[in-house]
Amino acid sequence: MKSYTITVNGNVYDVTVEENGSVSAPAAAPRRAAAPAAPAAAPKAAAPAGGAGNVKIEAGAAGKVFKIEASVGQAVKKGDAVLVLEIMKMETPVVAPQDGTVASINVNVGDMVEAGALLATLN
Repeated sequence: MKSYTITVNGNVYDVTVEENGSVSAPAAAPRRAAAPAAPAAAPKAAAPAGGAGNVKIEAGAAGKVFKIEASVGQAVKKGDAVLVLEIMKMETPVVAPQDGTVASINVNVGDMVEAGALLATLN
């Protein structure tokens, strides 16, 4: 069990989360209001490729693909956002579980995905 203190709209909540053995990707902590990064050219989403990597990045919850942050062939570090899902009207980054290179992006912006759906792979 892990305990967290969360503040939402000025209300403080103490939350206890039970851990299970099958964690596909760590959840990212919400980002503080930081200066937005300079917009890059829109990355091209590849269809599921035959050259898929051996590290799977899966959706932690059902939602809609809001933005793709990384492109195929891009090097990422553990914790870097690979894509962003819109889950319950909130933008939720999906992060790389380890250092690697993006081997495939298996979704497109606007796609609806279910929990556990394969979103991308890393090498």
